Order: sequence, then structure tokens, then C-alpha cells
Amino acid sequence: MKTSKQLVANILTAGAIASLLCVSVAHAQKLPRFTDYPVSESFTGKTAPLVLSREARTYRTRLNEAARQKPNFAGHLIVTTWGCGTECVMGAIIDAGTGRVFMLPTTLCCWGANVDEKFNPVEFRPNSKLIILTGARNEKEGDLATRFYKFENNRLILIRSNPR
Repeated sequence: MKTSKQLVANILTAGAIASLLCVSVAHAQKLPRFTDYPVSESFTGKTAPLVLSREARTYRTRLNEAARQKPNFAGHLIVTTWGCGTECVMGAIIDAGTGRVFMLPTTLCCWGANVDEKFNPVEFRPNSKLIILTGARNEKEGDLATRFYKFENNRLILIRSNPR
């Protein structure tokens, strides 16, 4: 038979475990927000001449047009997208300071008609390193998701993926 001290200890242990589980579930459900990935500086100079990879050269006209814009992402980057078919977009990220071009890792498609009229498959902010890509990657069936990336060290790093 357990003593009252053992019962109290068991109850406290169970309560602590339950609290940890609740915190873990709440943390797991929290979606990344733009304010979670702030930038401290903004580029204000003239965009450097583009440095195009072989793949980027195919889109040089669109990229040159985009390079005329002010940075719209992560303080010093320019995100540009263009259509690649019905319900399909692709794009690139231009570093205004260096002119270096980073192609988005995939095309995005197939988000369907049930989206809000304000829906944008590529979401970003001038003062945040977070970029959100929604759709099926490279038209792959069953791949529909919202993916949260941060731009760091000249690449997109996947933070979280939520199937849709």
C-alpha cells in the first residue's frame, strides 16, 4: 500500500508530465510568423548588376525588370515570381547588394479554387527573413502543403511544413 507521501509525489509527477505535454502540443501547433524572423538592416543603395547562373539566364528579362524594384524581402532581397502555367508560379530571389540570383527551389502549383481571393502562393515581408511557399512542389501529386522557410546564409532553410 502506498503512503500519502508517495501518492502526493505520483500526483505531482503526473501533473508535471501533463503540463509538459500541453506545452509541447501548443508549441508544435504554433505556426512561424513574420515577426519571429526580423531583420535589423535594410538595403537602400542601387541594386548591383545581376550575377546569373545558367538556370537564371533563361529568365534574365524578368530578373532585370525585378532588379529595378526596391528590396521587398529580408531587408536586402527582391522576391519576384511569374506564372508557369495554370495555377503555377516560379520565381527567384535577388540580393540587391551583390546582384546574386537564387532561384526558388521549386515551382508551386495546384492550390485549387477554394482559396481566399487574397491568396498568394509566395508570401514574404520587407522586414522579415520568413518566406511562405504554398502549393504542390513541381506539380507533384499529393505534395500540397504550406512550407515555411527562413532565408539565411544565401539559402532557404525549411522551418516547418503543413500539409493542406
